[in-house]
Amino acid sequence: MHSNFFYNRKKTYLIAEIGVNHNGSIKIAKKLIRIAKKIGMDAVKFQSFKAEKLSLKETQLTTYQKKNLSKKISHFEMLKKLELSEKDQKELFLFSKKNRIEFISTPFDVESAKFLNKLGVKYFKTASPDLHDTYLHKYLSKLDKKIIISTGMSNENEIKKCLSFYKNKKKIALLHCVSAYPCDYKSINMKALSILKKYSNTVGFSDHSLDDISSIIAVSLGSQIIEKHFTLNKNMDGPDHMFSLDPKEMKIFKEKIRNTETILGNKIKKCQPSEKLNKKITIKKIISKTNIKKGIRVSEDHFILKRAERGLTGFQLNKIIKKYSKIKIKEGSVIKLSYFK
Repeated sequence: MHSNFFYNRKKTYLIAEIGVNHNGSIKIAKKLIRIAKKIGMDAVKFQSFKAEKLSLKETQLTTYQKKNLSKKISHFEMLKKLELSEKDQKELFLFSKKNRIEFISTPFDVESAKFLNKLGVKYFKTASPDLHDTYLHKYLSKLDKKIIISTGMSNENEIKKCLSFYKNKKKIALLHCVSAYPCDYKSINMKALSILKKYSNTVGFSDHSLDDISSIIAVSLGSQIIEKHFTLNKNMDGPDHMFSLDPKEMKIFKEKIRNTETILGNKIKKCQPSEKLNKKITIKKIISKTNIKKGIRVSEDHFILKRAERGLTGFQLNKIIKKYSKIKIKEGSVIKLSYFK
């Protein structure tokens, strides 16, 4: 078994994926960080890339990007508008630290990863398409950092190839993900979490669906990390706003995840505090079915089980059956052990 990524952490680690929803504005990014902290999220996540290193200039927008952007621009032009400078990222890292919320970023190239490492980020998160970026994973595998790997668009063999770079599996968390924006119920395939559990004790879900049921199911199936896109306004211009949660929705989302954890409880089956009074009243007790004379050797036929606040339960019948009555017992009496010898 692999050691747990979070060790003794009991609650699901909740990441507000700001991504590129800052629209290139530090002011918007900081506002999202403040709100995420106020809501009670554990981390905010950004993206670290340089458009020139990420995409060819002639690369076109994906279908969902075309749908969600007001202007007709290339994929490269979109990335250029949304990239954050190293100065911006350092400012946001320090701002997150000041607000006591974890700053995570996804590096899309080795140079960006080196910058984030120098900055002092605690966790690295790799994007689903970059499961195949051997340069990036070779570099990250050498760091003494914890790596969260998204597995959208991949199969088990591809995941194994990516993980082959990592000798220390203790620092790896694997996220189930569907790289469709948004993704529908038919494509989510949450049972795939069981595949990821073969390779890491820490699994999670990067949720691109439009509601919260998928994340709730993910937590129920053992996810320890949930990532959900976060925006100030779903109607803002940009590729990811439409399927992101706004502040009001994210607050409800966080509360539902925490309620799910409470509902899941622990693996101990016992009478709950809220049940104790009901148990006392509704568990049937041993009652005399007939008048019982003194000195009678009793059998099950002498008794009946009825609800009563006190007395012996049916599991205690064996303590009195075939014993002799020490006293005269009236029909309808609540039976005590002291009545028999």
